[in-house]
Amino acid sequence: MSSRFDTLARVYEEMFALPWRRHLESYTVLELLGDLSGKAVADLGCGAGDYCRLLKRAGAARVVGHDTSAGMIAHAAAREAREGLGVEYTTTPPRAGAFDVVLGVYVLPYAEDYRALARLCAVAGDALRDGGRFVTLPVNPDYDGAPDHYARYGFRLHEAEPRADASKVVLELAFGAHRDTITARWWSRRTLHRALAEAGFTDVAWPGFRVSPDGVREHGTEFWSAYLDRPHAAIVTCRKGTPSRHVDANDEDRGGPRVST
Repeated sequence: MSSRFDTLARVYEEMFALPWRRHLESYTVLELLGDLSGKAVADLGCGAGDYCRLLKRAGAARVVGHDTSAGMIAHAAAREAREGLGVEYTTTPPRAGAFDVVLGVYVLPYAEDYRALARLCAVAGDALRDGGRFVTLPVNPDYDGAPDHYARYGFRLHEAEPRADASKVVLELAFGAHRDTITARWWSRRTLHRALAEAGFTDVAWPGFRVSPDGVREHGTEFWSAYLDRPHAAIVTCRKGTPSRHVDANDEDRGGPRVST
């Protein structure tokens, strides 16, 4: 089944090269994932395969990119054929219990109702071995509602509806020659915690973003301040199986993701 995402692969590739994604988002994700040597990693909603290639180059033994968009997968597979990194791409959900890490960047925001949100979390949980980690990026429940707050980073965020679970948020891409919009969904911390718990995840945490030393050198600290003050996305990490620490039931109500440079 085709979708508008089938035609966005090139846009996504170019967006991945923007400073905030290169020096802040992907830098933080890789820091959180740690040493990937010998690890099997699945990337849910892999799109054009940008994170898959990054994960493979970071030392992951096996990387499988999954996306429901046949166009995205075809684009990623064609690039893999040229580069030969050894990344696998598929529209079939990852095999159960086969992965040490599952990454889901901007996947949960496309769940249009709670049932879809719970299903996405369950797909991630099913793919993981016991003790495996899920790292995902939803819309930050505390994002800045002023559209121009993120303009310097190449996009604007429009609050299309009052904030409530599954309410619409419109991402307006505006960088280079690109002008496009994508509709995502806002989910509260409490509801995200609920969906993750139902999928068997524990140790849910909301670490903050960090800027790479190169990012600070190239753009200075002031450039990053607006994003770090109120990121448009959050990072959520969790683990499949028994909690490894005590988790306060009210953790999800204690403010937004921590940020630091």
